[in-house]
Amino acid sequence: MKKKVIVAGHICLDITPVFPDGKVKSVEQVLSPGKLIQMGNADVHTGGAVANTGLAMKLLGADVSLMGKVGEDAFGDMILNILDGYDAKEGMIRDKESTTSYSVVLAIPGIDRIFLHHPGANHTFAVSDIDFDKVKEAAIFHFGYPTLMESMYNNDGAELVHLMKSVQETGAATSLDLAAVDANSKAGQADWAKILGRTLPYVDFFVPSIEELCFMLDRDKFEELQVRADGGDITDVLDIEQDVKPLAEKCITLGCKVLLLKCGAKGMYLQTAGEEKLRQVSVRTELDVAAWAEKAVFEKSYIPEKILSGTGAGDTSIAAFLTAMLEGNTPEMCLHLAAATGASCVAAYDALSGLKSFEELKKKIEEGWEKVC
Repeated sequence: MKKKVIVAGHICLDITPVFPDGKVKSVEQVLSPGKLIQMGNADVHTGGAVANTGLAMKLLGADVSLMGKVGEDAFGDMILNILDGYDAKEGMIRDKESTTSYSVVLAIPGIDRIFLHHPGANHTFAVSDIDFDKVKEAAIFHFGYPTLMESMYNNDGAELVHLMKSVQETGAATSLDLAAVDANSKAGQADWAKILGRTLPYVDFFVPSIEELCFMLDRDKFEELQVRADGGDITDVLDIEQDVKPLAEKCITLGCKVLLLKCGAKGMYLQTAGEEKLRQVSVRTELDVAAWAEKAVFEKSYIPEKILSGTGAGDTSIAAFLTAMLEGNTPEMCLHLAAATGASCVAAYDALSGLKSFEELKKKIEEGWEKVC
C-alpha cells in the first residue's frame, strides 16, 4: 500500500513567453526600453510548490493530495482545470476575497530565470486552511514557499512554526521548501534567521536552494558570492567546503533531520543528523535510520539532453527525492534519482513534461549517464 503524501502551500499560474533561440550573456542584450522582440508561443501551466512538487510526486507514483488557495477569477479557473486533468483539484480552496497568484517567467536562453510574481491568495493561506484529518493519515507533509506567503513570515514566522509543529503532532513527517525573495520586499526584510531558527526544530526534511538559504542565514556570505559571481549565477562559483558545508551544518544544528541543499547546475548536497535525531522522524515514512544517519554527500548533476528552461527543476528534484525515500531507496539512490529528475525537467518549458519514471532514470544511470565535471 502506498504511503500518503500531502503537498501544501504556494500555488500559482506560470506564464512563460518563449524567447528566440540563441544564448545571451546579459539581460540587456534582449530587454531594453522601446525594443520590440519577436516571441514564440507562451507556455502556460501551473507553478509553485503545490503544483510542481505535488504533481511531480503524483506522476512518479506517490499517493498525493494537494492543499492550496486560489481566487474566484479566470486564472483560478485555469489552475483548477489543469489540476483536474491530473485528478488533483480536490482539497483546493477558492477564496472570493483574493486574486489568484501568477508568475511571468522570463526564461532567456543563457541566463538565469527572472520572475515577475504576484502572490495573490497565497498571502492569506493559514493553518486553518489545512485539512488535518487528511494529514493524520499521511506519511509526510510537504510545505512549499512560505517566503512568498505573508501569513507565514509575519510575526517572526509564528504561523509557520504553528503549522509545522501541528503537523508533527499528528504523527506525520514534515518537509519544508523555500523560494527566493526580493530583498527590497516585506518578505526580504523579514528576519529569516530567526524564523528558521524557530521553525527547523519541527522540520524533518529541509530542501531549500543554496541561494535562498545563504540569503537568509548568512547575508555576508551571500553578498560575497554575488561579488565572486560578478553578475553571473552564484552557483557557478560555489566552493563545497567553504560555502556549502558550513550552511548545511548550521541547518542540522538548528534542528532539521535531513537537509537536501540544491546547488543549481553543480548538483545537490545531502547532510543528515545522527541516529538519535533521525529516530524522531515519523515511523510512517519507514526510514532506515541506520542507512540515513550522518551522511554528507555531494551529488553532481547529470548532463541534460537539452535545456529549455529551469522552471520547476528544483521542485521536481525534491519530488523525486521524497518519493524515492518513501519507496525505501538508499540515500545514495534518492540523490541519483533527484539529480536525474532535475536534468530531465529542464528539457521542457514547464515542470512536468520532461519527467521520466524511476525505471527509465535508473536504466539511463546504469548505462552511464554523464555528469557535469
